[in-house]
Amino acid sequence: MLTHDALVRLSRARDLLRDGEAHALSIDEIARRAAVSPYHFIRQFRALFGETPHQFRTRVRLEHAKQLLAADTPVTDVCMQLGYSSLGSFSMLFAQRCGWPAAR
Repeated sequence: MLTHDALVRLSRARDLLRDGEAHALSIDEIARRAAVSPYHFIRQFRALFGETPHQFRTRVRLEHAKQLLAADTPVTDVCMQLGYSSLGSFSMLFAQRCGWPAAR
């Protein structure tokens, strides 16, 4: 059972993971900000939100990518804007998770 304080810290960490500008923060850094060890952070986050911090961050980034691509933003721009360093890796991940290619 989580304390109210732990719930608040994990919710703030989730907000950091959702923040588009925070993609540069490592999971270890976000765990530090939540005042728990990385192991406990991942375990508690998954128990509370149903997915690991990495899975959450990836899902949020891909949802944002869908919005940008629907607005006709070039795939390369989407890739770089969301913090992916490789167009190939981004395109492959997008196709695997979303079921269609990033570039049409």
